[in-house]
Amino acid sequence: MWCSVLPPLLVMSSAVLFLLQLPDYTDAQEVLWEDHKYGRQGSEEKPFCSWKCLLFTLQWPGGFCQSLDRQSLCQIPQSVDTWTIHGLWPQRAFNCCSCWPMFHSDIQELEAELTEHWPSFLKIKSSFHFWRQEWEKHGVCAACVEGMNSPLRYFQICLKLWGRFDIHELLQAAGITPSCERLYKVAEVHRVLAPHVGDRHEIQCVTDDKDREVWFQVKVPLSRNLTVGCNHRGDADGEPASAPGAGGTSPGHPCPPQVPFYYFPIDHEQPRRPCG
Repeated sequence: MWCSVLPPLLVMSSAVLFLLQLPDYTDAQEVLWEDHKYGRQGSEEKPFCSWKCLLFTLQWPGGFCQSLDRQSLCQIPQSVDTWTIHGLWPQRAFNCCSCWPMFHSDIQELEAELTEHWPSFLKIKSSFHFWRQEWEKHGVCAACVEGMNSPLRYFQICLKLWGRFDIHELLQAAGITPSCERLYKVAEVHRVLAPHVGDRHEIQCVTDDKDREVWFQVKVPLSRNLTVGCNHRGDADGEPASAPGAGGTSPGHPCPPQVPFYYFPIDHEQPRRPCG
């Protein structure tokens, strides 16, 4: 009788012992998050923490909608009447950890500000989906810097940068205002912005369905400590590995220096056709 019972017990005991010896998955994830958070890999810095420059990118709603293929996709919330945040992107950051999820509760206290200054302009994508996408593709790369080492801190920094670079007020004070008739050149906009966002900023356009150059974005290069300008081996010249906008990949290009461009007004009713 004992011989018929003992083998199963031995098998069960061995299985339990084996399971007890397995590494705890939760603990492993915690270690991975901690390593990513502090840029550790033993005593060596991880590749994703070797970046030196970031791009803080602001977009103009009246121009962004021109970049979309389908007219019905774009919507501009009634509360939006100024430049909004597109993203904060570490440059030449590789192998960023995909192990750091973001939840609504992580940024709940910032939701009102983010909704105002960092909205999605797509009917098919919620603002939270946009924010989470930015965190998972870019925020986790920035997280090895202490001041940005959580979703909350990353988005707090972005909101502070938005307040620091008040593009709309700078342009308005210089008489550069949205218009369906007036055209602008890169040089005149550059003269206004350079003292505040540095000489290395990039003015980006999209080409609309009437082959007009339309201003929709400004990229501001920043050093790792968030000072304006970054000259580390040309890092700020490269696009981030993935720089999604409120509607997908960024479609912009540098506005041609010799070709005048439009700075379209915002039209909440017809966001993609503010000027017909």
